[in-house]
Amino acid sequence: MFTGIVEEIGNIQSIQQVKGLGKRLSIKAQVVLEDVNIGDSIAVNGICLTVTEFSKNMFSVDVMPETIEKTNLKELKSGSPVNLERAMQVGGRFGGHIVSGHIDGIATIIDKKEVANAIIYTFKPAQTLLKYMVPKGSVTIDGISLTLVDVDASSFSISLIPHTKDVTILGSKQSGDYVNVECDMLAKYVEKLLYSRDDQAKTKATSKAKIDMEYLASKGML
Repeated sequence: MFTGIVEEIGNIQSIQQVKGLGKRLSIKAQVVLEDVNIGDSIAVNGICLTVTEFSKNMFSVDVMPETIEKTNLKELKSGSPVNLERAMQVGGRFGGHIVSGHIDGIATIIDKKEVANAIIYTFKPAQTLLKYMVPKGSVTIDGISLTLVDVDASSFSISLIPHTKDVTILGSKQSGDYVNVECDMLAKYVEKLLYSRDDQAKTKATSKAKIDMEYLASKGML
């Protein structure tokens, strides 16, 4: 579990092809390695990945084909900067929101403009992701916990403050670039609960509808 507060910007040191379509990433870092152990989770551009090897200034992770296909990791190359965050520590400050590190999809930057001291980014995601977004709600972009400014039928926007611009990779991205998106976990749970309730209601209604005069006659009750 993560908070969406990026700890540092790392750099891809190497990308190795492994068995099948999987890949092994080696990433240069410093802060996230201070107390690292094999098996620890580190969010790389918002993707929860497991440390399989590390040294003083580098760690490696194995990435499954599905993760590569559904995230912007396939856009990375040697030298690419990435946002890094260690898993949330019990008792620490919770400055962002609940982030699982499980990416829901990617979005394309369709507009970038400066407004006063902020940068307003507008993104176009898969249509299925927009139902989890509301103005002033939370969204995770490349592992960064951000507040939604506007949401319409085909896009959403966020406002990037100077500090976040300076300590993450988002400020350097331009129109046409891809980002990883994780929607608010609470919204997804609410949807699941509502659908379950609706399904139960439909099942009960269907069952009641079957008990008619024809049904009773067929059972010898008339």
